[in-house]
Amino acid sequence: MLSGIKHQVVVGKDGKIEIQTSELAEGTVVEVIVLVEQDGVEPNASQSTSQDATEYLLSTEASRYLLMTAIQNIETKTNLVSFTPKEWNEEYNIRS
Repeated sequence: MLSGIKHQVVVGKDGKIEIQTSELAEGTVVEVIVLVEQDGVEPNASQSTSQDATEYLLSTEASRYLLMTAIQNIETKTNLVSFTPKEWNEEYNIRS
Protein backbone atom coordinates (compact mmCIF):
# COMPACT_ATOMS: atom_id res chain seq x y z
CA MET A 1 0.00 0.00 0.00
CA LEU A 2 1.32 3.42 -0.93
CA SER A 3 0.96 6.55 1.14
CA GLY A 4 2.18 10.04 0.44
CA ILE A 5 3.84 12.96 2.15
CA LYS A 6 3.75 16.30 0.39
CA HIS A 7 6.25 19.07 1.10
CA GLN A 8 7.02 22.20 -0.85
CA VAL A 9 10.71 23.06 -0.68
CA VAL A 10 13.12 25.41 -2.40
CA VAL A 11 16.03 23.94 -4.32
CA GLY A 12 19.27 24.90 -2.64
CA LYS A 13 22.82 25.42 -3.82
CA ASP A 14 24.00 22.95 -6.47
CA GLY A 15 20.44 21.63 -6.92
CA LYS A 16 20.25 20.20 -3.41
CA ILE A 17 16.77 19.30 -2.16
CA GLU A 18 16.19 18.47 1.51
CA ILE A 19 13.08 16.95 3.04
CA GLN A 20 12.85 16.68 6.82
CA THR A 21 9.94 14.85 8.37
CA SER A 22 9.23 12.91 11.50
CA GLU A 23 6.79 10.76 9.51
CA LEU A 24 9.54 8.54 8.13
CA ALA A 25 11.66 6.16 10.19
CA GLU A 26 15.36 5.87 9.47
CA GLY A 27 15.98 3.20 6.85
CA THR A 28 12.54 3.51 5.23
CA VAL A 29 12.73 2.97 1.47
CA VAL A 30 10.98 5.78 -0.43
CA GLU A 31 10.52 6.84 -4.03
CA VAL A 32 10.95 10.56 -4.68
CA ILE A 33 9.10 12.34 -7.49
CA VAL A 34 9.90 16.00 -8.11
CA LEU A 35 7.17 18.22 -9.56
CA VAL A 36 8.31 21.66 -10.69
CA GLU A 37 6.00 24.71 -10.71
CA GLN A 38 5.46 26.14 -14.21
CA ASP A 39 7.89 28.98 -15.01
CA GLY A 40 9.39 28.63 -11.54
CA VAL A 41 6.46 30.58 -10.07
CA GLU A 42 5.39 29.53 -6.61
CA PRO A 43 1.65 29.38 -5.93
CA ASN A 44 0.34 32.17 -3.74
CA ALA A 45 -2.28 32.04 -1.02
CA SER A 46 -5.09 33.01 -3.42
CA GLN A 47 -4.49 29.94 -5.59
CA SER A 48 -6.08 26.73 -4.39
CA THR A 49 -6.87 23.23 -5.52
CA SER A 50 -10.60 23.94 -5.40
CA GLN A 51 -10.14 26.92 -7.70
CA ASP A 52 -8.19 24.76 -10.14
CA ALA A 53 -10.92 22.11 -10.01
CA THR A 54 -13.61 24.70 -10.66
CA GLU A 55 -11.68 26.14 -13.60
CA TYR A 56 -11.32 22.63 -14.99
CA LEU A 57 -15.03 21.87 -14.57
CA LEU A 58 -15.92 25.10 -16.36
CA SER A 59 -13.41 24.58 -19.18
CA THR A 60 -15.81 22.96 -21.68
CA GLU A 61 -19.43 23.53 -22.55
CA ALA A 62 -20.36 19.94 -21.70
CA SER A 63 -18.66 20.14 -18.29
CA ARG A 64 -20.26 23.51 -17.55
CA TYR A 65 -23.69 22.05 -18.37
CA LEU A 66 -23.16 19.02 -16.11
CA LEU A 67 -21.83 21.17 -13.25
CA MET A 68 -24.67 23.68 -13.49
CA THR A 69 -27.23 20.85 -13.68
CA ALA A 70 -25.73 19.24 -10.57
CA ILE A 71 -25.85 22.55 -8.70
CA GLN A 72 -29.48 23.05 -9.73
CA ASN A 73 -30.33 19.51 -8.59
CA ILE A 74 -28.84 20.23 -5.17
CA GLU A 75 -30.66 23.55 -4.86
CA THR A 76 -34.01 22.04 -5.87
CA LYS A 77 -33.36 18.72 -4.07
CA THR A 78 -34.15 16.69 -7.20
CA ASN A 79 -32.39 13.69 -8.71
CA LEU A 80 -30.36 13.14 -5.54
CA VAL A 81 -29.08 9.77 -4.37
CA SER A 82 -28.76 9.16 -0.65
CA PHE A 83 -27.40 6.26 1.34
CA THR A 84 -26.21 5.44 4.83
CA PRO A 85 -22.57 4.69 5.60
CA LYS A 86 -23.60 1.05 6.11
CA GLU A 87 -25.22 0.92 2.65
CA TRP A 88 -22.11 2.50 1.13
CA ASN A 89 -19.82 -0.06 2.80
CA GLU A 90 -22.05 -2.95 1.71
CA GLU A 91 -22.20 -1.70 -1.87
CA TYR A 92 -18.50 -0.99 -2.28
CA ASN A 93 -17.09 -3.69 0.01
CA ILE A 94 -15.03 -1.29 2.12
CA ARG A 95 -13.09 -3.04 4.85
CA SER A 96 -11.40 -1.19 7.72
